[in-house]
Amino acid sequence: MPDAKPFVLQCPLPVGNTGFVQLAHGGGGKLMHDLLEQMVLPLLGNPILESRHDGAVLAINGTRLAFTTDSYVVQPLFFPGGDIGTLAVNGTINDLAMCGARPLYLSAALILEEGLPLDTLSRVLASMRDAAKATGVQFVTGDTKVVDKGSGDQIFVNTAGIGVIEHQLTIAPSGARPGDAILLSGDVGRHGIAIMAVRQGLEFETTIESDCAPVVQPVLALLDAGFEVHCLRDLTRGGLATALIEIAETARLSIAIDESLIPVMEDVQGACEILGFDPLYLANEGRFVVFLPASRAADALKMLRAHSVSSGAVQIGNVGENAAARVTLRSRIGTLRVLEMLTGEQLPRIC
Repeated sequence: MPDAKPFVLQCPLPVGNTGFVQLAHGGGGKLMHDLLEQMVLPLLGNPILESRHDGAVLAINGTRLAFTTDSYVVQPLFFPGGDIGTLAVNGTINDLAMCGARPLYLSAALILEEGLPLDTLSRVLASMRDAAKATGVQFVTGDTKVVDKGSGDQIFVNTAGIGVIEHQLTIAPSGARPGDAILLSGDVGRHGIAIMAVRQGLEFETTIESDCAPVVQPVLALLDAGFEVHCLRDLTRGGLATALIEIAETARLSIAIDESLIPVMEDVQGACEILGFDPLYLANEGRFVVFLPASRAADALKMLRAHSVSSGAVQIGNVGENAAARVTLRSRIGTLRVLEMLTGEQLPRIC
């Protein structure tokens, strides 16, 4: 790219709804999308990375494995419904599940700031242990580094995971097909608002808890039952809207969703209206979408609703025949609008 312009990370932050800061960490919208497209993929790209999946699917001696990694820099470390430890474990496990894999093993790398209270570290490690145990995965390797005071922010966590794919399906963003039903596993926006409330000292009538949870059980239930799943995607940074836009662009298909069918808790909706956020773009840590043939949607929803983490599953839309690679939303009042990827992230350091 000899004529490419210098790439500067800039992201609008919701501090009084104004202001720009330069970031050394990623967002969940157009900022990160452009960084990947303009710099990372041209320098490091290969056919596996080009799949733009939540993890890599690797064939080794006739066995398909899924491999993924992620780093967690959430602030604050502890929030209603979870902490950086549960987030790190569940986030990596969920990425493996989105590849259609059964998670098996994890690694953990901890970057600790000098002066971190040992009680804080102990709480985080206990959360990581409990989250891993709850899903039957094991930590099998790791690393610890300490940086000078002021060079970090208490603790950053990187986790990587390996899982095994036990079926013959190819589940990927490119796998979405015309006529597919789009199923959403539950209400959206809770994680983002839970973090924001603690970060800014906001109080609502009830405590809004993050949806941080592993989604392995309902995903594996669908696969074990023989459902022809085409695509899975968890709705982390950038939320539901960004996830659907990325899938539409990768599959080169149109997606139509109905706002009235998308569940948002009343408290979350109220907080979004006060703060000027759109719940469709807020991060989630225990929600995912499923693309599969419309003829099996009702049966799939019944199976998803049998699991607590996806008990609120609904169908929110369909994949169209149009190759326009865009997502259209029918609003609650019946108007249509095209969903665009945000320039930056509504809330930075959300995971």
